[in-house]
Amino acid sequence: MQSKLSITRACQIAGLSRAAYYKRPIPAEQRDAEVIDALNAIVTRHGRWGFWKCFTRLRLDGHCWNKKRVHRVYCEMGLNLPRRCKKRLTDRPRQPLDHSLEPNRCWALDFMHDALYCGRRFRTLNVIDEANRECLAIEVGTSIPSARLIRVLNRLINCYGAPEAIRLDNVLSAST
Repeated sequence: MQSKLSITRACQIAGLSRAAYYKRPIPAEQRDAEVIDALNAIVTRHGRWGFWKCFTRLRLDGHCWNKKRVHRVYCEMGLNLPRRCKKRLTDRPRQPLDHSLEPNRCWALDFMHDALYCGRRFRTLNVIDEANRECLAIEVGTSIPSARLIRVLNRLINCYGAPEAIRLDNVLSAST
C-alpha cells in the first residue's frame, strides 16, 4: 500500500536525508575491487605473509585504506593463516624408574629454563646422582650446546668415575 506522503516528508519522519534516499549503494565487489586486487598481488608474491605484513606493504605502496576495511576484505577472501602451534613431544611408553642404592651408579641429567627480570632467558643443566640425590654439577648459560654438555660430563667422569647409566628426562633438550 502506497502512502500519500511526499518523499521529503517521509525522509523527515524516518530521520533520513533525501540524498541518502536517492543514493544507490555500490555493490561490495565494486567498492572493494581495488583492495582485492592489491591484496591478491601481495599474496601471490608472499603467500605466508599474515594480515599485518600485507597491510604494512599496502601502506608502503601508498594506499591509505582503513585498517578495518582491509581486514574485512582480507578475512572475506579467506587469507587468514592458522596460528602456529608449539611442537609437542611424542608420547613415549612409560617405564618404571630403577632406583639404585649405590652412589655413582646412575646419573640424571635435567635441563631447566627461566627468565631474568629484564626478560632475557637462560638455561641450567643439572646433573644429579640418583642414589643419594647429590647434585654433582649445575651449568648455567643462555645456551648449553652439546660440546659444553660433553665437557661437563667429562669433568664429572674424571672426578667421580663413569656411571653405569645416564638418564635424560627430555631427549629433545639434549639434542639442542
